[in-house]
Parts: sequence; C-alpha cells; structure tokens
Amino acid sequence: MTRLLTAGLAALLALFTAFGALALDAAEPAAERTPAYVVTDDGVPDYEVWDQVANRAERAIEQNRASDKVLDDLRLELTDWRNLFSEAQKENSIRIDTLKTQLATLGPEPETAGSEPAVLTQRRSELTTKLNAARLPVQEAEEAYSRADVLISKIDTLMRSRQTDQMLALGPSPINLVLWPKAFTDLKTTLDLAVAEVRENWGSDAQRRDLRADLPVTLLLLVVSILLLTRSRAWIMRLGNKVRERRRGSARGVIGFLVSIGQVLAPMIGIFILMVALNLAGVLGLRGQVIADLLPWFGFSLFISLWIGTRLFATESGGAPLIDLPRAALRTEARVNVALLGMLLGLWPILTNLSKHEGYSSGTFAVLSFPAILATGYLLMRMGRTLRRNIQLQSDGDVKTFRERAVLLMGQACAAVGIAAPVLAAIGYTSLASSILFPMVLTMGVIAVLSLLHVFLIRVYGVARKLDEDEADQALLPVLMTSVLVVLSLPIMALIWGVRPTELSELWATFQQGFQLGEARITPRTFMIFALIFGIGYVATRGAQSALRSSILPKTRLDKGGQNAIAVGVGYLGIFLAAVIAITTAGIDLSSIAIIAGALSVGIGFGLQTIVSNFVSGIILLIERPISEGDWIEVGGQMGYVRDISVRATRIETFDRTDVILPNSDLVSGVVTNYTRGNSIGRVIIPVGVAYGSDTRRIEAILREIAENHPMVTVEPAPAVVFQGFGADSLDFEIRAILSDVNYMLSVKSEINHEIARRFVEEGIEIPFAQRDIWLRNPEALTDATRTSGATGNDPDKVDTPNKNTMSKMLTVDDMDDAGTDTGVGEEGDD
Repeated sequence: MTRLLTAGLAALLALFTAFGALALDAAEPAAERTPAYVVTDDGVPDYEVWDQVANRAERAIEQNRASDKVLDDLRLELTDWRNLFSEAQKENSIRIDTLKTQLATLGPEPETAGSEPAVLTQRRSELTTKLNAARLPVQEAEEAYSRADVLISKIDTLMRSRQTDQMLALGPSPINLVLWPKAFTDLKTTLDLAVAEVRENWGSDAQRRDLRADLPVTLLLLVVSILLLTRSRAWIMRLGNKVRERRRGSARGVIGFLVSIGQVLAPMIGIFILMVALNLAGVLGLRGQVIADLLPWFGFSLFISLWIGTRLFATESGGAPLIDLPRAALRTEARVNVALLGMLLGLWPILTNLSKHEGYSSGTFAVLSFPAILATGYLLMRMGRTLRRNIQLQSDGDVKTFRERAVLLMGQACAAVGIAAPVLAAIGYTSLASSILFPMVLTMGVIAVLSLLHVFLIRVYGVARKLDEDEADQALLPVLMTSVLVVLSLPIMALIWGVRPTELSELWATFQQGFQLGEARITPRTFMIFALIFGIGYVATRGAQSALRSSILPKTRLDKGGQNAIAVGVGYLGIFLAAVIAITTAGIDLSSIAIIAGALSVGIGFGLQTIVSNFVSGIILLIERPISEGDWIEVGGQMGYVRDISVRATRIETFDRTDVILPNSDLVSGVVTNYTRGNSIGRVIIPVGVAYGSDTRRIEAILREIAENHPMVTVEPAPAVVFQGFGADSLDFEIRAILSDVNYMLSVKSEINHEIARRFVEEGIEIPFAQRDIWLRNPEALTDATRTSGATGNDPDKVDTPNKNTMSKMLTVDDMDDAGTDTGVGEEGDD
C-alpha cells in the first residue's frame, strides 16, 4: 500500500513538473522581452525619455481613443519604468546611512548660531551637503515612481470602465427573426470556406507527397488517439475497481482517486496526439486551425466534467459518493448534466474565437450564441435543483451544518443564474449573460474539484495515521490543507470572473511592497524571515527547557520550585532573544518605530494593565519563590496543591480534584498560607472530650501514649496533651503533635481517633454526648389540653395520667405559647 501510494504521488508530482516546464517554455518568449526603459551610460534612468513616455501615456488616457491592445502595451512599458525607478530608490543607500550616522555623532544642531565651535559647524555643513547630494537621485526616482504608479492606476481604471461598458452594452435580441437568415448565411459561408480550405490543401501535389511520406506515422497516431479518446476511460475505471477490491478502509478511496485521474490524463494525451496527427496531415485551413487550437481546452473541459460527475454522483465500491442522491436515475441524470455543461463550456471559446476570426456582426453572434446560452442555463438550473433537493432530503428541511448551507446556497445561485442568463441574452445583453453564466459554471467546477481534494486529503490522512474515515474527518490538518488550497484558488476565481492578469500582478506587487511602519517597511519577505528565525529560536528554547527539566536540573540539589523557576526563566529569556535576533536579521529598525511603540504602549498599558500586573507578579513569584509547584497553600478561601505557575496565573488543585486558576497578582498582594514551604513538617490538633468524673491524669497518659505510638508523629518535639478546660458537656483535652509529613494530616487524625475510641472502651472511659431536660412551669394547662384532645378515645381515664412520652409527642411550640409555659434547660453531662 505504501509503495503504491508513493508511486501515485510521484506520478502526480512528475505530471505537475511536466506541465510547469511547458508553462515555463510558453512563458519564455515573454521573459526574453526587451525592457522598455532607457538608462544612461552610468546606469541611471534617462529621465528625459521617461518624460516623453509619461506625456504620451497622459495624452492616451485623456483622449481615451487608444485600443485595448495599445493600452496594454503602454501599461507594460510603464511597469518596466516603474520597476526601474524602484531599483533606483535603493541607490546610495549605504552612503546615505553612513552620512546620517556621521551627522548623528555631531549631535543636534544648536538653536543659536555661534554656540558651537566653528570646526563642528563647518563639518556639519559639509556632511549635510554630501547627504543632500546623495539623496538627490533617490528623490528623483521616488518622484518618477509615483508618477508611473499613478499612470498605471489610471490605465487600469480606464480598462475596467471599458470592460464594464462592454459587458453592459445592449445589443440585438437573438429572438428577433429578422436576424436569423443573416446568421445562418454567415455560418454556412464559414463552413463552406472551411471545407474549401481542406479541399485546397488536399489537392496540392506537395501536400499529398508529404502526406504519403508521413502516412504510417499519421495513421498510427490517429489509431492511438482514437483508442485513447474512446476506450481509455473504461480501461482506467476497470483498473481502479480491481485495485480497490484489494484494499480496505480509507486506502480504497485514496487508490481510487489516484487511479481516476487517469480518466482525464489518458484522453488528454489522445487529444494532443490527434493534434500532432492533424498537423502532419496538413489538411487544416485557417478556420480549421482556429478550431484545432482550442481542441485541448474542449477536451479538458469535457473529460474533467466527466471525471467530476463520476466522483460526485457515482456510487463506488470504495465508498459513498460525495453527493448521494436517493435513486440511480437521479445520479445518472446528474452525471449527464455535468458532462453536457463541460461540453458547452468547451464549445463556447471555439464559438467566440471563430466569430472574431470571421468578423461576425453582433446580430449574427447573438443568434449563434443564444442556443449555447439557453442550453447552459437550463442545465445549470437543473443542477441547482439537484443540489437543493439533495440537501432538503438529507436534512429533512432543517439546514444546520455549514456544508448543508453552502450547498444549498450554491444550488440557489445556480438556479438564479440559469434563469437570469437566458433572459438577459433574449433581451439583447448577450455579453452580460455570457459574463455571468460561463464563469458560474467554471466556479462550480473549481468548487467541486476543491471538495474532491478535501475528501482525498482526509483519506490520505486516515491512511497515514491509521484512522478510519470518520475519525480522519474530524482531524484539523486536512481542514487546514484544504483552506490553503482555497486561498490558492482565489486568483483563479478572480480570473474566471473577469479580473485581468495585469490587475492581479498589480495586486501582488502591492502586497510585496508591504506597509510602512514609521521609517521601517514591513514586507512579506521581511515577515517570512522574522517568522523563520523566531520559529527556530522558539523551538530551540523549548528544546533547551525540556533538556533542563529532564536531564540537567534533576541532577542538581535544587528543589522542584527552583528547577521550575530556572526552566521558566530560560524560556522567557530564549523567546526574548529569539525575537530580538529575528527582528535584527529581518532588517527592521527598532529605532524607527520607537515613537509608534511608545504611543501604543500607553494605550496598551491602560487596556492590559491587569494582564501586565499578573505577568509581573508571575516574574516575582518565580524569582522570590514564596510558593513552588507541589506546595500546599491556602489563599482567598481556596486550599490545595500548586500544580503550575504560568505567566499570568497559577493553577491550584483542590482536595476534591478540581482546578482553581488564581491570578498571580492575588498571590503577591494577598495573604497566602503555605503549609509546606521549605519542608513538609506540620502540626495536627485533635480535640477529645470525656465525661465528667473521669480521671484527668489517666486520660492525659492514655492520649500521650496513643500519640507517641503513631509512626507519623515526631519524637522531637514530642507530642503534648493539653487539658483545655471544663466544657458544657465534657472535660476537654487536645492532642498536639508534630507530623513528619503534614500532607497526611487527615489520615493521621482518623487513625488516632480510631485508637482513642478503642482504648476508651477498654478502659471504661465514657465519651459524653449532649442531653437536654425540659421543665414545665404549669403542666396543668397541658393536662387540660390532653384531656380535651383524648375525649374521643375509648379509655378517658388515661387522660388524667399522661406519661412522659405522650406529653413529649403532644407538646408543640404553639401549645407551650398558648399555655403560658416557661422552659428551663438543665444540662447533665453524665445522665
């Protein structure tokens, strides 16, 4: 499995490398273009030539009569000049910094003339003159750069305005029957000319000789291309099914995805072979060549749509489809709709390019393009209905998850665009209809590919971590990787919706310039260098902390609190040094942002004063170490063990195993009781009560013996027994003992109490409990009440002589109040 997965990924990498090489080869002529700027013999920009170019650009923008091609060329020329001026701004940078440093060493210029020595004044004047001379080329380049930047912005604005006007232009309506004869005549003329060109090429003797010479190769290429175009997809599908049958779990999905890519690659290879065969045959004319040049796009659009439809809606042996429709007929319909959308998307550029080549009128183009727009809109509307139906069936009308809301929104957008585009085209807004319809189809295709890649990444993660698909679906890494792919697809989305490549390049150039912070400029390169150096320093710091905690500090005589303080201090120091080194390496001048940092610190000081107070308190705790990890403390009514001391707060684990987070400032400014500071020795006090009449000396001896015999009680100092006094119910004693480990206080108390109870039973010593006697001042009132309440009984004689228990049960507070009774409490400890 691992070898097959590695081979598949290597094949993908090789494929992307090949396409990248082809793209570089295609872009190579543009890279070799001669720059449009002019420099002098000294390598300085020729500002006279620049003025001429700038004046020409300003006239072209003001007159607004230049074509789009002329404006594009002019913008490219201005971009070359602007890049030259950007490099010229760096001239004399070392010399300027040196002169600034020299002037700074002379100190500030005095306010009154003659207050400093003449030598210093003359030297200051010389350095200032040299600094101004060194700055002059830079200032000229900055002024020219600003002018070029403004002109480029004006051209972009003009091009966008033209693009908008062209898109919103009202043209002929394709449902106007008057335009149909002319459109059909133009189309027939194009087909007749294309056939005539083929016949003319075929009738040439030289062409026939070349064809006969290349006939074996041409026929072989035609046969191979036809096989790849007609049979390769079926072969790849069978291969994928056989490979998936041997796998289980997420591995089936990974293998299925990798093999399924061949369903696009193999037919595309067939198309390229077909183009080679047609070029060898040499029978294509000008119009045939226009169509042949767009065959790769048509093939890619068709086969990628077939692949997307298969992956989205077909039930595979390797798992459920991404969009699970309830019936097979619906899945088949969805796959057909996706394939037809891809075919129409591939035909649209052929139609538009052929129209431009033939010079069709706007009426002819509107009539010929309307069927394609109508069919694409209908299919897109059906796809929107399929998506909405799927979500409604899955969620039972209650849409909750993000995926469900996103799919429902896409379905509604597809339906809306599918209806609006044909209506706009029928009115005469053909350009507007095509500008929203086909980009919508492309957008849905990109979203579908991203969704399939997300599922693929989840399965790859599951195979790598040996997780099932449900567990891998909950992982964070595949989501982050998909988010990166979404961000990378944003430029493609922008190009799809009509953003010109020059605008994207301008946006990228602006992004690369960064932003100004004081006199320092923060660029993406600066940020990447800072992040890389700081990340290395952070990892090294954490490694050093781990080594200190696990290998070095345990071998010293420091206690646990001291070890933790050193490790945390090394962490703070390492992060601080990493930040300083990263800032210095990135070339950020801290002095240039000192004023801004000072201003921000005031606001931050007010807004984060509590956090800063806790941070400083944390530093104090680590330095003074009044508490350490593992200490038993009590603060603010909370008692427990210190488990962690961080920058902002300290975590305490209470005896019921709950964590209490205390701000460090409370530990510094509040009252803290540390039961185990420095050592674990502590005192336990156990109160004991005995009945009155007991021998106090005997009691003292027994309690002392019990305390001395406990193994946790220290010998020196010895335990003490104190006769505290005469209590309300008992004679009160206390055992006061020092424990070798105060953490066992509760268990020691329990064991000593058990021993006291046992010894007192053996010695016949009574442990009293509280008793209360109630004396009634006028019991005759209760006797009358008892007689009255018992009159309904069978034995009225018992009313005259109620016993004590009967009276106790009948006596209530209300009866006592009504009878005017007075209670006196007598206490007897021995009864």
